[in-house]
Amino acid sequence: MSAKTLRGIAAFAALVALTSGLTACSPTVPMEPAEGANDPACAKVTVNLPKTVSNLERRTTNAQATGAWGDPAGVELRCGVPTSGPTTDLCVTVNDVDWIIDESQAPLYRFEAYGREPGLEVFVNSELASGTLAATDLANVAKMLPQVRKCTGYDTARSVDQ
Repeated sequence: MSAKTLRGIAAFAALVALTSGLTACSPTVPMEPAEGANDPACAKVTVNLPKTVSNLERRTTNAQATGAWGDPAGVELRCGVPTSGPTTDLCVTVNDVDWIIDESQAPLYRFEAYGREPGLEVFVNSELASGTLAATDLANVAKMLPQVRKCTGYDTARSVDQ
């Protein structure tokens, strides 16, 4: 994983930690839009976000091309993030969507819809939500983004169909 990606994850984790207390009493979840949030493909994703993810109800966010579920937010999504190139990170396939998973900030997990452009990332607080359910619930919107790469290698890609 690149230093840029790690810095982004660390910054977002800090943002989540700082705002987690606020989201419990605010109807709107404060989020930062991704660099490419204005991509038309992200607009299509945003208008099709499900009402529930990992059994959590959708919340209003204050940033373009974002979504959040739960009170406090246990799942947060951003569309328009830079896409990862080839990686040796864990990759799972859920309902025909490849997701690479960063476990380095557990219990906050970052799922990236691998090979989709623009990039889509989902942060799951495993103390509040299930990453497997989140990936399953968000697979249909991830499929709306063009796929340019797939996970390869039998030892790194596991398939989960729900």
